[in-house]
Amino acid sequence: MGTNYSLLFYLKKPKNYVKGPVPVYMRITVDGIPKEISTGRSCDPSRWNTKANRASGTKEETKALNSHLDALERKLEDTHTVLIKERVAVTAELLKMHFLGKGIKHHFLMEIFLEHNTKMKALLGKGFKPNTLKGYRTSVLHLNAYLLKYYQDTDIDIQKVDHAFITDYEFFLRSEKGCSPVSVAKYMKHLRKIINLCLAHRWITENPFAMYKNTAKAREKEFLTQDELDRIMQKKFSIPRLAHVRDIFVFSCYTGLSYADVKKLRTTDIAKGIDGRLWILTSREKTETTSNIPLLPQVLEILRRYAGYPPCVAKGLALPVLSNQKMNSYLKEIADLCGITKKLTFHIARHTFATTVTLSNDVPIETVSKMLGHTNIKTTQHYAKLLDTKVSNDMGRLHRKIVAPRQIWGCTAENNRNLLGVQICLPSLKTENTATVEAYG
Repeated sequence: MGTNYSLLFYLKKPKNYVKGPVPVYMRITVDGIPKEISTGRSCDPSRWNTKANRASGTKEETKALNSHLDALERKLEDTHTVLIKERVAVTAELLKMHFLGKGIKHHFLMEIFLEHNTKMKALLGKGFKPNTLKGYRTSVLHLNAYLLKYYQDTDIDIQKVDHAFITDYEFFLRSEKGCSPVSVAKYMKHLRKIINLCLAHRWITENPFAMYKNTAKAREKEFLTQDELDRIMQKKFSIPRLAHVRDIFVFSCYTGLSYADVKKLRTTDIAKGIDGRLWILTSREKTETTSNIPLLPQVLEILRRYAGYPPCVAKGLALPVLSNQKMNSYLKEIADLCGITKKLTFHIARHTFATTVTLSNDVPIETVSKMLGHTNIKTTQHYAKLLDTKVSNDMGRLHRKIVAPRQIWGCTAENNRNLLGVQICLPSLKTENTATVEAYG
């Protein structure tokens, strides 16, 4: 595979030449095979220095010609470097074609993005979910708006996507579109995926995201306290639809299932588990990971309540779940009636299960992660919050462990000292140097 080349600038005299300027050509040679390209410039033979491959003299037109030839030499060097990085067999013909930009297919950002979305649509249900595709389609709309505003065009050559393009797009999403930091991070993630695809295909050699870093932090997740959850459970609703939605919401609070998972839950998904009790044995709609959950008494009560419900029996479903939009709308009414000021949505139930129902009751976070169907415990940490009550209980146990063996140290009333209003006990130290002991007092 040829890796080196030679370049020669020379004057090419036409037939029947008499006098006057002569066209300047460049000859690219690889493995002894030459290819010629016109430089688009000419020079008088009397001013051409064959040894230097440049025009001689100090006139402005001579300097301009030599500067042009220098630029062509640098361009050829860059073209050769790109071919070497792509690990292709460099020939004089290939070097010439790439130098002239002929025979090279140009790839465009939006064209690649739309093709990606088309393939994703074909794979719905086979690794991709409709909501995922919906997010990528929104990314296409945002990129189109950005290109029209900043580039007055509907597409851009992928080679022109640089660091400035990336940072300006982020600014556009924040300022023009008013996207939240988390949403911006999502759309930038979509664009990064397309750029990585281009890098994998070697359509680009430099990564425009190399120096980019998104600093968005996930928002604090809302969850219900045990008092708020009890208020919802104990509330008597005169409107059946609110009682219905309350039951489904409480079911999620005590199972950790998302809206999509509750909606698709079938009676056949409920069976005896390893301990002989009833479990939910299912897989998550979003990630298709296993999610096995032992059923608590509150869950069993709700399942019994809807066991003979005709719409459920007809479809083999465990619960009659309304649309997500209606559920969230009715949950706002429930929150008002129960005196809860938090913005109540169905997804809060999943966070409530992780924090209030499990973690606060000493269920290890690894177990919580398993029941939620997470593949990474960091994801669980976004759902489950360590509450002050949990810290208090854990430290209370530590306090009892530390205080219990104090008699071993021979603690007496005479040893007690008061430090900043807190009673502490110093051990009875048997030493000949009583002054040293008193110094600790």
